[in-house]
Amino acid sequence: MPIDGTDDAIAAVRAFNRFYTRKLGVLDQHLGKSPFSLSEARVLYELAQRDELAAKEIGNELGLDPGYLSRIVQSFDEKGLITRRPLPADRRQYQLSLTAKGRQAFTRLNLSSQNEVAAMLAQLSASDASRLTQAMATIESVLEQRRTQPAAFMLRSHRVGDMGWVISRQGAAYAADYSWDISYEALVAEICAQFIRNYDAAREHCWIAEVGGEPVGSVFLVKATDEIAKLRLLQVEKKARGLGVGRALVEQCIQGARERGYSRMTLWTQSILVAARGIYKSAGFKLVATEPHHSFGQDLIGETWERDL
Repeated sequence: MPIDGTDDAIAAVRAFNRFYTRKLGVLDQHLGKSPFSLSEARVLYELAQRDELAAKEIGNELGLDPGYLSRIVQSFDEKGLITRRPLPADRRQYQLSLTAKGRQAFTRLNLSSQNEVAAMLAQLSASDASRLTQAMATIESVLEQRRTQPAAFMLRSHRVGDMGWVISRQGAAYAADYSWDISYEALVAEICAQFIRNYDAAREHCWIAEVGGEPVGSVFLVKATDEIAKLRLLQVEKKARGLGVGRALVEQCIQGARERGYSRMTLWTQSILVAARGIYKSAGFKLVATEPHHSFGQDLIGETWERDL
């Protein structure tokens, strides 16, 4: 029998769940000293991230009982936090949007939650905070990839040795595919070195895609300003293309930026990187500026893409 089916493994997971929920205080009647229960806060969060969600979509994504969700929606409506309008395709279903009052309520709740987590992290050393967030990312990637990602690959947080792999594979891949010279490898090395030296777990992250335990792709989330996150160094190995790795890395980076409190995201790419540009466009990025330049031994057209979060 596999280890995840043993009594010891089951007991360990249940014990961790009890510890984790107690530590974060989600067993309290209200979340973050707010007037909202945990389930209400989760619904409010989903509405704040995406406009005009159908109530049924929220219920499916959060696993909420339809009757319970209906009571939450009714309560939000009575408090003036949301607007409701019937879906054109099915007038029995409602499309929900936050009102200005609702967005103010979410902002207060989000800030309170961020402050509570920041206070918890402040008690840890920088190395322990990094270990904690990386362990959380590992738990998330192991459990989530079975539900939403193709079984062929998984995403995990960076660890010792990954930066060397990123530098080597980026340099080799762009030399082989686009004849870029070694100055590009030098640029990647500088970016990775800066990421390691200045790493802020609360604002930045790197995700590595793996197939069978072997790295096949990467993406970096770095701080541009307090409000703007930057996506950097997206790369997928040829043998892993077609699996949805690039799209999953970009979506994870966007979600990571939202969770870290950024309001906007930017990236810099080149016009010849057709596949990457397609992923960015489908993920909601818009081309906002272009500039010809000579870099990496080639004449290129640099592009800046942005999107709101």
